[in-house]
Amino acid sequence: MSHLRGRRAATVDAVEKERAILERLERIDGLRSEDAPAGALLDEVRALLADAEDWVREEPVPSRTAEAVERARVALEAGQSLLVTPRS
Repeated sequence: MSHLRGRRAATVDAVEKERAILERLERIDGLRSEDAPAGALLDEVRALLADAEDWVREEPVPSRTAEAVERARVALEAGQSLLVTPRS
């Protein structure tokens, strides 16, 4: 049984990280629906990306998770470039 303790703790940690990511996604959705300033939205997206990167490092099979984080990073960079590019 002692060999399961470490695994159980890892599972609980993973679930907590997933829950935190889902909560941050809900905050981002709330900000979007409130038409919050782009800077506030980007701050949450940056924090989401940091949370997701932590989760990927601890995920036992990170390939799909890593791909999702990379897609989020690309989207964040695209969003940042839209903010700094003057609109015509």
